[in-house]
Amino acid sequence: MATALSVNLNAVAQIRNRRDLPWPSVTGLGRTAMRCGAHGLTVHPRPDQRHIRFSDLPDIRKLLDQEFPDGEFNIEGYPTPQFVDLVMDNQPDQVTLVPDDPAQATSDHGWDFRKDGAMLADVIGTLKAAGMRVSVFVNPEPADMALARGTGTDRVELYTGPYGACFHDEPGADVQLKLLIDTARAARESGLGVNAGHDLTVDNLPALCRAIPDIAEVSIGHALTALALEHGMAGAVKQYLNVLGG
Repeated sequence: MATALSVNLNAVAQIRNRRDLPWPSVTGLGRTAMRCGAHGLTVHPRPDQRHIRFSDLPDIRKLLDQEFPDGEFNIEGYPTPQFVDLVMDNQPDQVTLVPDDPAQATSDHGWDFRKDGAMLADVIGTLKAAGMRVSVFVNPEPADMALARGTGTDRVELYTGPYGACFHDEPGADVQLKLLIDTARAARESGLGVNAGHDLTVDNLPALCRAIPDIAEVSIGHALTALALEHGMAGAVKQYLNVLGG
């Protein structure tokens, strides 16, 4: 089965939020992405609402329910009580828990399971009891996968930022890819599904998918949105699906 593509709409929302105008439309471009074959939509509503606004979530949920019932809604975020309430109100198919500080520009590290494992286990238990699949953001550290499994999560999302940063460094990319391969293997051996995300492009994604063919889902926002500025959202989604074999 081809790896699923979830289109992260945060960058679209950030462009919209530069002006007090309703365009570009988050749901409109989400609809285009889904019509062109994307498997789902991802958002990361941060507390300051600097890109995705809390009010966007019901609209995206409605879009998928009414027009793309087989599409998946993935909500990412740090599990504050406010975030858990947002998730419960909007019932995504998957929740991806990330250890972001509210001031961070973007996700840049995985969880410290020794420090945060008990907290994560409590939150994950609540989310799974409500019928949601849970993924947790992880560093490319094979030894962490058993600890991740101990939280009760269903999947891990491999943080691919260091791999994506090696766009002019082929030897460095090979080193990072090896870490990702080893981490995915450890996750698999721990009974976890594997997602991936961060700085994945149409150039570096093929090698990752060849190396880890059982990645269930990639969540891509910034690079896909940048490509959409050149080729349109439909063109960008089609290029990523072609890379993924979908």
